[in-house]
Amino acid sequence: MNYTENKNALFLKIKFLFSVFFIVVLLPSSAQTTPKINSKHVEIVNADVLKFDDKIGNGAKRLIGSVQFKHETTLMFCDSAYFYSDNSLDAFGHVHIQQPDDSTNLYGDFLHYDGNTKKAVLTKNVVLDKGDMHLTTDVLNYNTTTRIAYYATPGRIVNKQNILTSEQGYFFGKSNDLTFKKNVVLTNPQFVINCDTMRYNTGSKITYFKGPTTIKSKENLIYCEDGWYDTQKDLSRFSKNSYILTNEQKMIGDSVFYDRKKGLGKAVHHVQIIDTIQHITITGDIATHNEFTDLSLVTGQALLMQIAEKDTLFLHADTLKSLGDDPKPPKDPKAPNTVFNPNDTVKSKKDSLSSQRLFAYSHVKFYRKDLQGKCDSMAYNTADSTMRLYGTPTLWSETNQLTGDSVWVIVGKKSLRTMELFGTAFVISQEDSLRFNQVRGKYMKGFFKENDLYRVNVEGNGQTIYYVKEEEKIKSVNRADCSDLHIYLKKNQMDRITFVTRPDATLFPLDKIDIKELKLKDFTWRSHLRPLSRKDIFVW
Repeated sequence: MNYTENKNALFLKIKFLFSVFFIVVLLPSSAQTTPKINSKHVEIVNADVLKFDDKIGNGAKRLIGSVQFKHETTLMFCDSAYFYSDNSLDAFGHVHIQQPDDSTNLYGDFLHYDGNTKKAVLTKNVVLDKGDMHLTTDVLNYNTTTRIAYYATPGRIVNKQNILTSEQGYFFGKSNDLTFKKNVVLTNPQFVINCDTMRYNTGSKITYFKGPTTIKSKENLIYCEDGWYDTQKDLSRFSKNSYILTNEQKMIGDSVFYDRKKGLGKAVHHVQIIDTIQHITITGDIATHNEFTDLSLVTGQALLMQIAEKDTLFLHADTLKSLGDDPKPPKDPKAPNTVFNPNDTVKSKKDSLSSQRLFAYSHVKFYRKDLQGKCDSMAYNTADSTMRLYGTPTLWSETNQLTGDSVWVIVGKKSLRTMELFGTAFVISQEDSLRFNQVRGKYMKGFFKENDLYRVNVEGNGQTIYYVKEEEKIKSVNRADCSDLHIYLKKNQMDRITFVTRPDATLFPLDKIDIKELKLKDFTWRSHLRPLSRKDIFVW
């Protein structure tokens, strides 16, 4: 080798050593001061110390002290890190990911970040903060581009007064939506929600449920399998086997709406209101309930069912209304209001859960095996077990039809007790197609024994038409006028009449009385209106 060849070989060796020096020493130093602008690669913004670590491989650089990376708009901070040639890094100690454009901040003890997929995995003491939302968990997966975070270890979210825990969760940073699964519990000072799947928006503060869900508060318990709850406005909608349960009632419907601030509940379609104290069930198309006033309204094929020991009362009206307070009954039972007004009562303090008033408006009909009736409106007070019927009221007990300007019926637990007819009071029973036993007066009081009407007392302007039988054949008719009288019945048939004051009575042979005299004034026979089964109460 001559001199010229030796000179060229030495020059190439020096040039190679200079290149290695530049790569090993100068390039890392330059990366700390003037990072390369390239959105596809993670940039080293700062580090107190930067070293190569051959033991780790993958072209790893070790950064120590005040370490900061930048990837597009995302900033990452830590105490130390390994930065690899494949555009990924591992960060240790006081890890902080910051996305200034949407105020999202993530914290943890350890971070693995892949700059190519823009996916981050934080572990140990993980925290995600955005606005007033604070999420903590052990392991969190996060995409810096989609802003979607995911955890599969138990997580806890605090958002003002709301605390939520779950075993799995997703956070969608762009839409502020969070989805939680498995043993989800949302705790609020006013209620606690337990469900299988929940979606929550931190902006709107609206919670959505999927699967079996319970919402429990001091006032009630709500169950559904689908629905939403606005935690700011305390408004909610529940569906799929939904109901609201209070100490006294259970409201069921295909859809249930609830306003917690106003204490208002509303159920729509296949509605049921079940009173567990009075054993009363009300069904219909639409129902509303006010917790503060204990007022319920049901409309649309409204039906009330009261279960007794031996029988059930079925009642229908256009509108059914239920109130929890006790009314103050009229002082003079013989002079009631003949115009129905459910507000003509004095509210008293609620001593017990057993007090309730029920009202029925328009097209009222009811059926029980031992008693049927119809009227324009009705009031029923569970405190005194009294049904008050207004507006052309008519009752049927076995073969007897009872009418008056207004009618009161006292219902016992096992049987009917008494009945009062006010105004133009009538008791009629049919003998055949042309003949009717009749009693008319200003006021009547009937008495029942084992649901059979056995006596009727008439007070004021009493009149009777009574057919006399011999060997089950009608032989004559007795017509009498008497101020006060008592009627005795056997097997719901008139048996005898006792006149309290001196009567004006005449016994006519059947062929000696004008047929016009066989009916008292204001006589009306309404058998065509009588419900013969529970289905008939819907027929008008």
